[in-house]
Amino acid sequence: MKIALFAMLFAASAFAQNPSAGLPAACGPRDASFNVKLNKSQHTLGQPESGKARVYFIQDSYPVTTNIGVDGTWVGANRESSYFSVSVEPGVHHLCANIQSHAVGHQMGLAYFTAEAGGTYYYRMRLFSAFFALDPVNSDEAGRMIAAYPLSASTPMK
Repeated sequence: MKIALFAMLFAASAFAQNPSAGLPAACGPRDASFNVKLNKSQHTLGQPESGKARVYFIQDSYPVTTNIGVDGTWVGANRESSYFSVSVEPGVHHLCANIQSHAVGHQMGLAYFTAEAGGTYYYRMRLFSAFFALDPVNSDEAGRMIAAYPLSASTPMK
């Protein structure tokens, strides 16, 4: 029994340290990358589509590109201090923010939330020395950042 427990712990430890292992289910494919253009004239909040919710992704002050995934599909990317939003169906959604840079390693943030029709949700990505965070942010703080930051328009690189 002790040998089996040791083998399971060793295997779990080895898998957790394997950088070639797949990304979590909330993310898209590991090799995805985006070209990002910033539109400095856009600083508005959109209303959710009828029967859907809107989720804003706000990147706060660092010079990297971050891929954003919802439920296993990359939906866009932010670069530097910028934002974009997507519509989602009501229900539980799993989020992934993965820095698109080998210089800072594979920094990733994960979150989940339950969307309600007509609801608006805000998530902020921040990088602190060796820690990356994807956290919900209140509408007042999000509105302040969106008013100051450009809209991110991203297209997948081929």
